[in-house]
Amino acid sequence: MTRSNPLLAGACALAGLPIHAPALAQEVQDRAPTQTAATAADGEGASPERFALHGQATYVVQATPSFASPYAGPNSLTPNQARETVDVTLFAGLRPWAGGEVWINPEVDQGFGLSNTLGVAGFPSAEAYKVGRRSPYLRLQRVFLRQTIALGGSREAVAGSANQLGGARSTDRLVLTMGKFGVGDIFDTNSFAHDPRGDFLNWSAVDAGSFDYAADAWGYSTGIAAEWYRGPWTLRVGAFNLSKVPNGETLESRFGQYQLDAEVEHRHTIDGQPGALRVTLFRNRGRFGRFDDALSLAAQTGDPIDTASVRRRQTRLGVAANAEQQLGDALGLFARAGVADGSIEPYDFTDIDRTAQLGMALKGAAWHRAADTVGVVAIVNGISRDHRAYLAAGGIGVLVGDGRLPHPGAEWIGETYYKFVAARGIETSLDYQLVVNPAYNRDRGPANIVAVRLHGAF
Repeated sequence: MTRSNPLLAGACALAGLPIHAPALAQEVQDRAPTQTAATAADGEGASPERFALHGQATYVVQATPSFASPYAGPNSLTPNQARETVDVTLFAGLRPWAGGEVWINPEVDQGFGLSNTLGVAGFPSAEAYKVGRRSPYLRLQRVFLRQTIALGGSREAVAGSANQLGGARSTDRLVLTMGKFGVGDIFDTNSFAHDPRGDFLNWSAVDAGSFDYAADAWGYSTGIAAEWYRGPWTLRVGAFNLSKVPNGETLESRFGQYQLDAEVEHRHTIDGQPGALRVTLFRNRGRFGRFDDALSLAAQTGDPIDTASVRRRQTRLGVAANAEQQLGDALGLFARAGVADGSIEPYDFTDIDRTAQLGMALKGAAWHRAADTVGVVAIVNGISRDHRAYLAAGGIGVLVGDGRLPHPGAEWIGETYYKFVAARGIETSLDYQLVVNPAYNRDRGPANIVAVRLHGAF
């Protein structure tokens, strides 16, 4: 395990909080659900916020004991290890004019995911970036402008939170967001499974695993998105820069390689309880490699198989569906399913061509802990026949690659967590995941993965 960094303790001390919990005093969601940070106050109404500061700190330690590992490749999950991550984020927002908001999110990160964030397509911690470092480092993860244009309808209040100024807005509105932010801030949101700082940790629970969204190695991109709200419907479209190389640290700057996204959402009520349905499409355009081309070239030359050797400009498509439904005051259900073109390599997210998940989140009112939450999700991830053949021939993907794959199988993941709210904005979570056939390999695992998460926010 990497050593705990004094950064977290320092953040707590500055906030005047005990060191045994991460700093800060009020819960905020960094990954914006549709009804909050993905939309914005339009600056009208009584006393709209003109300026706001919020912050968060999250510490995760995750471990896996021994499991079957008869052989290993460069991207294999290894048994008997523990790793930690910590991130501290400041959310600073300003309203320069009516309907406008400017936000910056400087963040300090430190730590590593299990096996340096390798070995499982549905990786077990979305708090672990693809870039791990022993020493804390500072990055400006988001800097963006949001403009909201009222189009009529009734008025509704908007509470201030991270990346959202409080005020009021029209139910019918146009929202434009431009700059550097996360594709997941706008697309494929879900009230019960979209925030690794507050709910599920697994990558393929936080987002549809097949949604190969544009991002640098930290999960952010530059681009523009538009949202049109009309009654119970919302239409979203966006254009974002892909990274310069797959899974890379540097983004394209002029849409030389890019992603186009579109999403339609319908909000509804059933027996007075809210729910939503979303369908999301993506189109990636850039230099990608086909698995069959890589297999053919390796057979001809005898060289190690690698999609990098056959990359050319082409298009990769995918679609995902996303549903959530509240059932009473305490219970919420959610589901996702997605598929992407499995003949072409995934680029910026992870090695998943098709995925499905079903889960629930239950508040603790029944045991007199109304603010606590229990979450449970079951996930199955899969890849195409060509993708399996590529890995079997020794190919390496974004996150997976055991050097061979004689006995392929679907990757099954079960995750459950209990979130204990000690006080407003101070939380401790216990998380357990069972990963069957990690990296689609029936020779490996199953892996039992446990985690403790400390989160504080104001």
